[in-house]
This record gives sequence, C-alpha cells and structure tokens, in this order.
Amino acid sequence: MSDHGSDAWPPAPVRTARLVLRESEARDRAAVIDLFASPEVGTYIGGAREREELERTMSETPGRRPGLFVVELDGAMIGIVTLDRRDPEHPRRVRPEGPETELGYMFLPHAWGHGYATEACAAALDWCAEARAGEPVVLSTQVANAPSRRVALKLGFTEVERFEEYGAEQWFGVRHPA
Repeated sequence: MSDHGSDAWPPAPVRTARLVLRESEARDRAAVIDLFASPEVGTYIGGAREREELERTMSETPGRRPGLFVVELDGAMIGIVTLDRRDPEHPRRVRPEGPETELGYMFLPHAWGHGYATEACAAALDWCAEARAGEPVVLSTQVANAPSRRVALKLGFTEVERFEEYGAEQWFGVRHPA
C-alpha cells in the first residue's frame, strides 16, 4: 500500500486481550454475507444488501485485500476494520500535501455494546501508527450514528466538520499521529 514497504500486507495477526485481527479467509464468507445483509448494520450505510445477490456475487474469500482486517472472537468473525489510503483528490482531507488513512468498521449486531469495535480499532490504529508513521487517520460517520461517534471519540478522533452527504448529516473526524 505504501511505497515504503513498511505496511506490507498481510501483516501477522494482531492480537488484543479478546480479539484477533487477521486477513480474510474462506471460512469468513457466511459471516461477511450476514454483515452486509443485516438491516441493523445497513441503517447508516445506505441499507442492507440483498442476501441472494451477496451469495451469488461474493468471492470465496471475501474482503481479501490490503487494509482489511477481519475481527475474530473465539474463532468466529464478528466484524471488519478497514484502513484505506484516502484518495488524494477526495474533497475532505486534513493533509492535502501527503497521504492519510481512512478508518472504517462494521460489526455484526450480536457483537455491539461489548467494546469490541473500540478494542479492534485501537489495535488496528496501533498497527497503522507503526506501519504509516506520521500519517493522520480520518473517519466519517453519520451524525445520527451515536454509537459510532462514541467509538471515534474514545479512539481519540476530534471533529473536523459536519457535512451533508447521502441524504444525511455526516461527522468527519481526524486522529493526528502522536
């Protein structure tokens, strides 16, 4: 992902007290379909996708790409965390002169409310701080998604601006390197 090779993918699995962040595997396919087909998960991201379409079109090893961590609890996938390089042409940037990373996260509803998102994202951000030293991380979420904004604040993100997109008010935050 970087020209420096410091963030070669896939990294070794990242372990926390309760979770493992790792590259996607074929055994995650059913859980990834559940994630994207979930009406609860889809509430703030434009709605759930049709399960039949996902079954038909999803690859055998879904999400296997640089920057995507599967979050595993007790051997089962409960969510995903993404660290994607932000397009230099993106209209919302905090550092136009250099690279920045965008954090994303989605968890299955049964995993909500247990601190897993905060724990997994903190571990991914630690990896990112080492692999992409000095690079700010940004995050966008709907203002109406209070749980997601709480996670962002716990992780040290600060609000940069609010804007209208996808028919809803969005919250845009940044976490500057330490």
